[in-house]
Amino acid sequence: MRPSRLEEVVGQTQALSQGSALRRLVEADRPKSSSIILWGPPGTGKTSIANLIASEKAVNFVQLSAITAGVKEVREAIETAKTDLGLYQRQTVLFLDEIHRFSKSQQDSLLPAVEAGWVVLIAATTENPSFAVISPLLSRSLVVQLEPIAQEEIAKVLASALADERGFANQATLTSEAAERILAWAAGDLRRALTILEASAAAAYERNPEPATLIEIIDADVVSSTARAANRYDRVGDQHYDIISAFIKSVRGSDVDAAIHYLARMIDGGEDPRFIGRRLIILAAEDVGLADPSALSLAVACAEAVALIGMPEGRIPLSEATIYLALAPKSNSAYNAINDALSDVAKGLVPAVPAAMRSTELSTASAKATGHGYRYPHDDPKTVLQQQYADEAVLTKTYFKPKAVGRESAFVELWSKLKEIIRKTS
Repeated sequence: MRPSRLEEVVGQTQALSQGSALRRLVEADRPKSSSIILWGPPGTGKTSIANLIASEKAVNFVQLSAITAGVKEVREAIETAKTDLGLYQRQTVLFLDEIHRFSKSQQDSLLPAVEAGWVVLIAATTENPSFAVISPLLSRSLVVQLEPIAQEEIAKVLASALADERGFANQATLTSEAAERILAWAAGDLRRALTILEASAAAAYERNPEPATLIEIIDADVVSSTARAANRYDRVGDQHYDIISAFIKSVRGSDVDAAIHYLARMIDGGEDPRFIGRRLIILAAEDVGLADPSALSLAVACAEAVALIGMPEGRIPLSEATIYLALAPKSNSAYNAINDALSDVAKGLVPAVPAAMRSTELSTASAKATGHGYRYPHDDPKTVLQQQYADEAVLTKTYFKPKAVGRESAFVELWSKLKEIIRKTS
């Protein structure tokens, strides 16, 4: 069911929109010498688009996978391409799948051919090219991002596969329940959807092998032939960063159900639970902060518990901490305070420490009599007294800006009253 023409490509409306660079490359009579990097999740059409760029053109199409090919195979392909271009003016399109699996030195081996135009490189990757592809190669390539295929688009392809001569030629049907499960389990991966359909049809035939009978694929066939839904999660790739980002933002935004969903995806994907625990500690300090100071203690206890008991039981304290932090009042006043202070220090706000605040502070009777010595707060009944703790340049700054949320609400009035006493602001 691989598309044989541009109109059959589904789900990439933006990347293949009229006038887009990728569409011009596909429709050109002869591929341009500029290279292209197709970036997207599995099953989104990277290989299909590469085939379309090379099809019906007077070019050689060479396909290699970075999983199985090494520098030797790449150099052999480049030498052949160089010869064909020089002797026969025949261009070569080199499609390199999974380029992110190539080391820096392996990617370096592609540069001379790309720069000289001996090959038109079409590289496919599921990882962010900014991190997975070397800069010299990246700067010489057009990067096109492909999106997961929408369910309605996958549904159209499934229907076509049932009717098309290349598929089941109207010899199989799919119940609505079975179709819904395939769409859900495919998770935007069109190739996986077709694989599940094929496996489900085999299960349906085993259930009713009568040749004259039209094969009806039911939900039970999908379940029996497919172990589980695809959890698109790579512990070292884009999904690692995307899912943890969504997890953090869901907790920060107080959407507990979304947070638990992303937690489940990380656990199911085999993420290191200690990593999740560390992120919860950071969340507690950065986003909950003084609105609920006990959140930090809970997050630390969660991380320690996970380290002690391991998985799968560790999922329980992780869930507990996630729910607590998501539902807790939020304040980033402590986070903002230290960042603002660090920014001022970096800009040069480092005045001398007032004499009375130094370790060698004036302690003579005359100094204290003139008010220049350190005044011990515990000598005052309120344990708070007027005193200059920092240079005037520092005291013009306001770093701590308490928010009227949760337990931090009490700090709003408290800090205001303390400043009145310490700095005699009224």
